[in-house]
Amino acid sequence: MQHSSKGFIPVMLMPFQNDGQIDYPALTGLTEMYLKAGAAGLFANCLSSEMFELSAEERLQSIRHIVDVAGGEVPVVATGTFAGPLTEQADFVKQVYEAGTEAVIVITGLLARPEESEAVFNERFHRLLDWTPGVPLGFYECPEPYKRVLSAGQLGQFVGTGRVTYHKDTCLDIEQIRAKLAATEGHQFGLYDAYMGHAVESLRAGAAGLSCIQGNFFPELIVWLCRNYDNASLRAEVNEVQEFFIKNMGVMHDVYPTVAKYSLKQRGVDISTFTRRKVGNFTSTIRAGVEALYGDYRVLSRHLELVA
Repeated sequence: MQHSSKGFIPVMLMPFQNDGQIDYPALTGLTEMYLKAGAAGLFANCLSSEMFELSAEERLQSIRHIVDVAGGEVPVVATGTFAGPLTEQADFVKQVYEAGTEAVIVITGLLARPEESEAVFNERFHRLLDWTPGVPLGFYECPEPYKRVLSAGQLGQFVGTGRVTYHKDTCLDIEQIRAKLAATEGHQFGLYDAYMGHAVESLRAGAAGLSCIQGNFFPELIVWLCRNYDNASLRAEVNEVQEFFIKNMGVMHDVYPTVAKYSLKQRGVDISTFTRRKVGNFTSTIRAGVEALYGDYRVLSRHLELVA
């Protein structure tokens, strides 16, 4: 997934009814919200979607629904590897691709155990390539079941096959980002950074865009940053937006994704705060923090002349 301009790829939330079933009308509304905000693509069936708490059929059905709602307006990528033998992972990758995705995302922590070497990971990934002919793939350095960060050399080698088009990076290290960008230069490939702590630096270094949980609170603000990160006349405002995200990182991460769903409810989005994932208690203190955050966002969005 490569765009001439920088793009925001939301890591999509999964709305549930209060009885725990997927809320498809709310999923339609959520998809339309991301599109209206200016998303360049959609990352479905990810950790924010509570993918590990979904059945295989729910994963596929929700991906198809999102692809249908997007209607070709933007590309959709989605996770396709889960626990189990590599043959099963390859089979599900093909099903996710057939659901209409542009690329199928591989969870780095599910191809090799923490104690297994880079060589073991590489061998398994090359087998996965062989068993999924013609399917464009991407990587997600997901924190679950453990975070396995790819080296620049690995990523460069995989992108060089012509099959890897997308990477969601969670290394939190701007120097590693620069090394990965250098190793993949010249290919039809996009690196999307998940870490807002150095978002502006990452965009200026050549990242294709941002793919962060903060976009599930204020997607318009991430889009604005992607569009204006290098605008000399808006340098002060860009710094202000970057600092806003750094200052509020703790509030946005605490009992996530419950907090994101509550924040969207404040904005009038029809979504329950129900989560299948056990993330802790949504206390009155956390609630007050999210409400204060929304107030601060309203002030900032007016200053930037965003539609809030």
